[in-house]
Amino acid sequence: MHRSSATAFTLAVLVVLAAGCADDTDTDTDTDAAPGPSATVTATGEATPDAVVPTTATASPTTGSALNTTQVCRAVDQLIIDGSRQIVADSTAATREELTPEQLNGKLKGRLSRLADDVRGQARRAQDARIKKLIDDTAAKIDDGAAAKSPASWMGKEFVDIPPRLTRDCHA
Repeated sequence: MHRSSATAFTLAVLVVLAAGCADDTDTDTDTDAAPGPSATVTATGEATPDAVVPTTATASPTTGSALNTTQVCRAVDQLIIDGSRQIVADSTAATREELTPEQLNGKLKGRLSRLADDVRGQARRAQDARIKKLIDDTAAKIDDGAAAKSPASWMGKEFVDIPPRLTRDCHA
């Protein structure tokens, strides 16, 4: 693959990644929330509450833990988004500066290494052991990219799986 083709491919992958990591926090709907109590109206016009299923205290994390998980997961999402944008900017600059593939790989490795360190820092903040492990595993995957012979290829194969996994698994 020629240098310009590799750079173009890298840019295309990174743009897709950045778009896929877009933060959807502007919606206030929570699809995991249990439905609240509702009422039905009888033939006499009286409202009768529907049965409410009690929940046990052990079924959900504490409020503090849930808040921490939300904060940590959002911070990791933002780190991934920001890291993706920085990698796109680096790749764009590399095209303008006509960097060699080795130079571009060096930039990508450095950026991925810093991103892994930042993600690992969020894992240390996590109070929930499951979330801590998920985020530590994510940092380890990013470290794999920093150590890869071709981090651009790694991004196209492995990095693209990180945002969907976090979206699916990183929540209270």
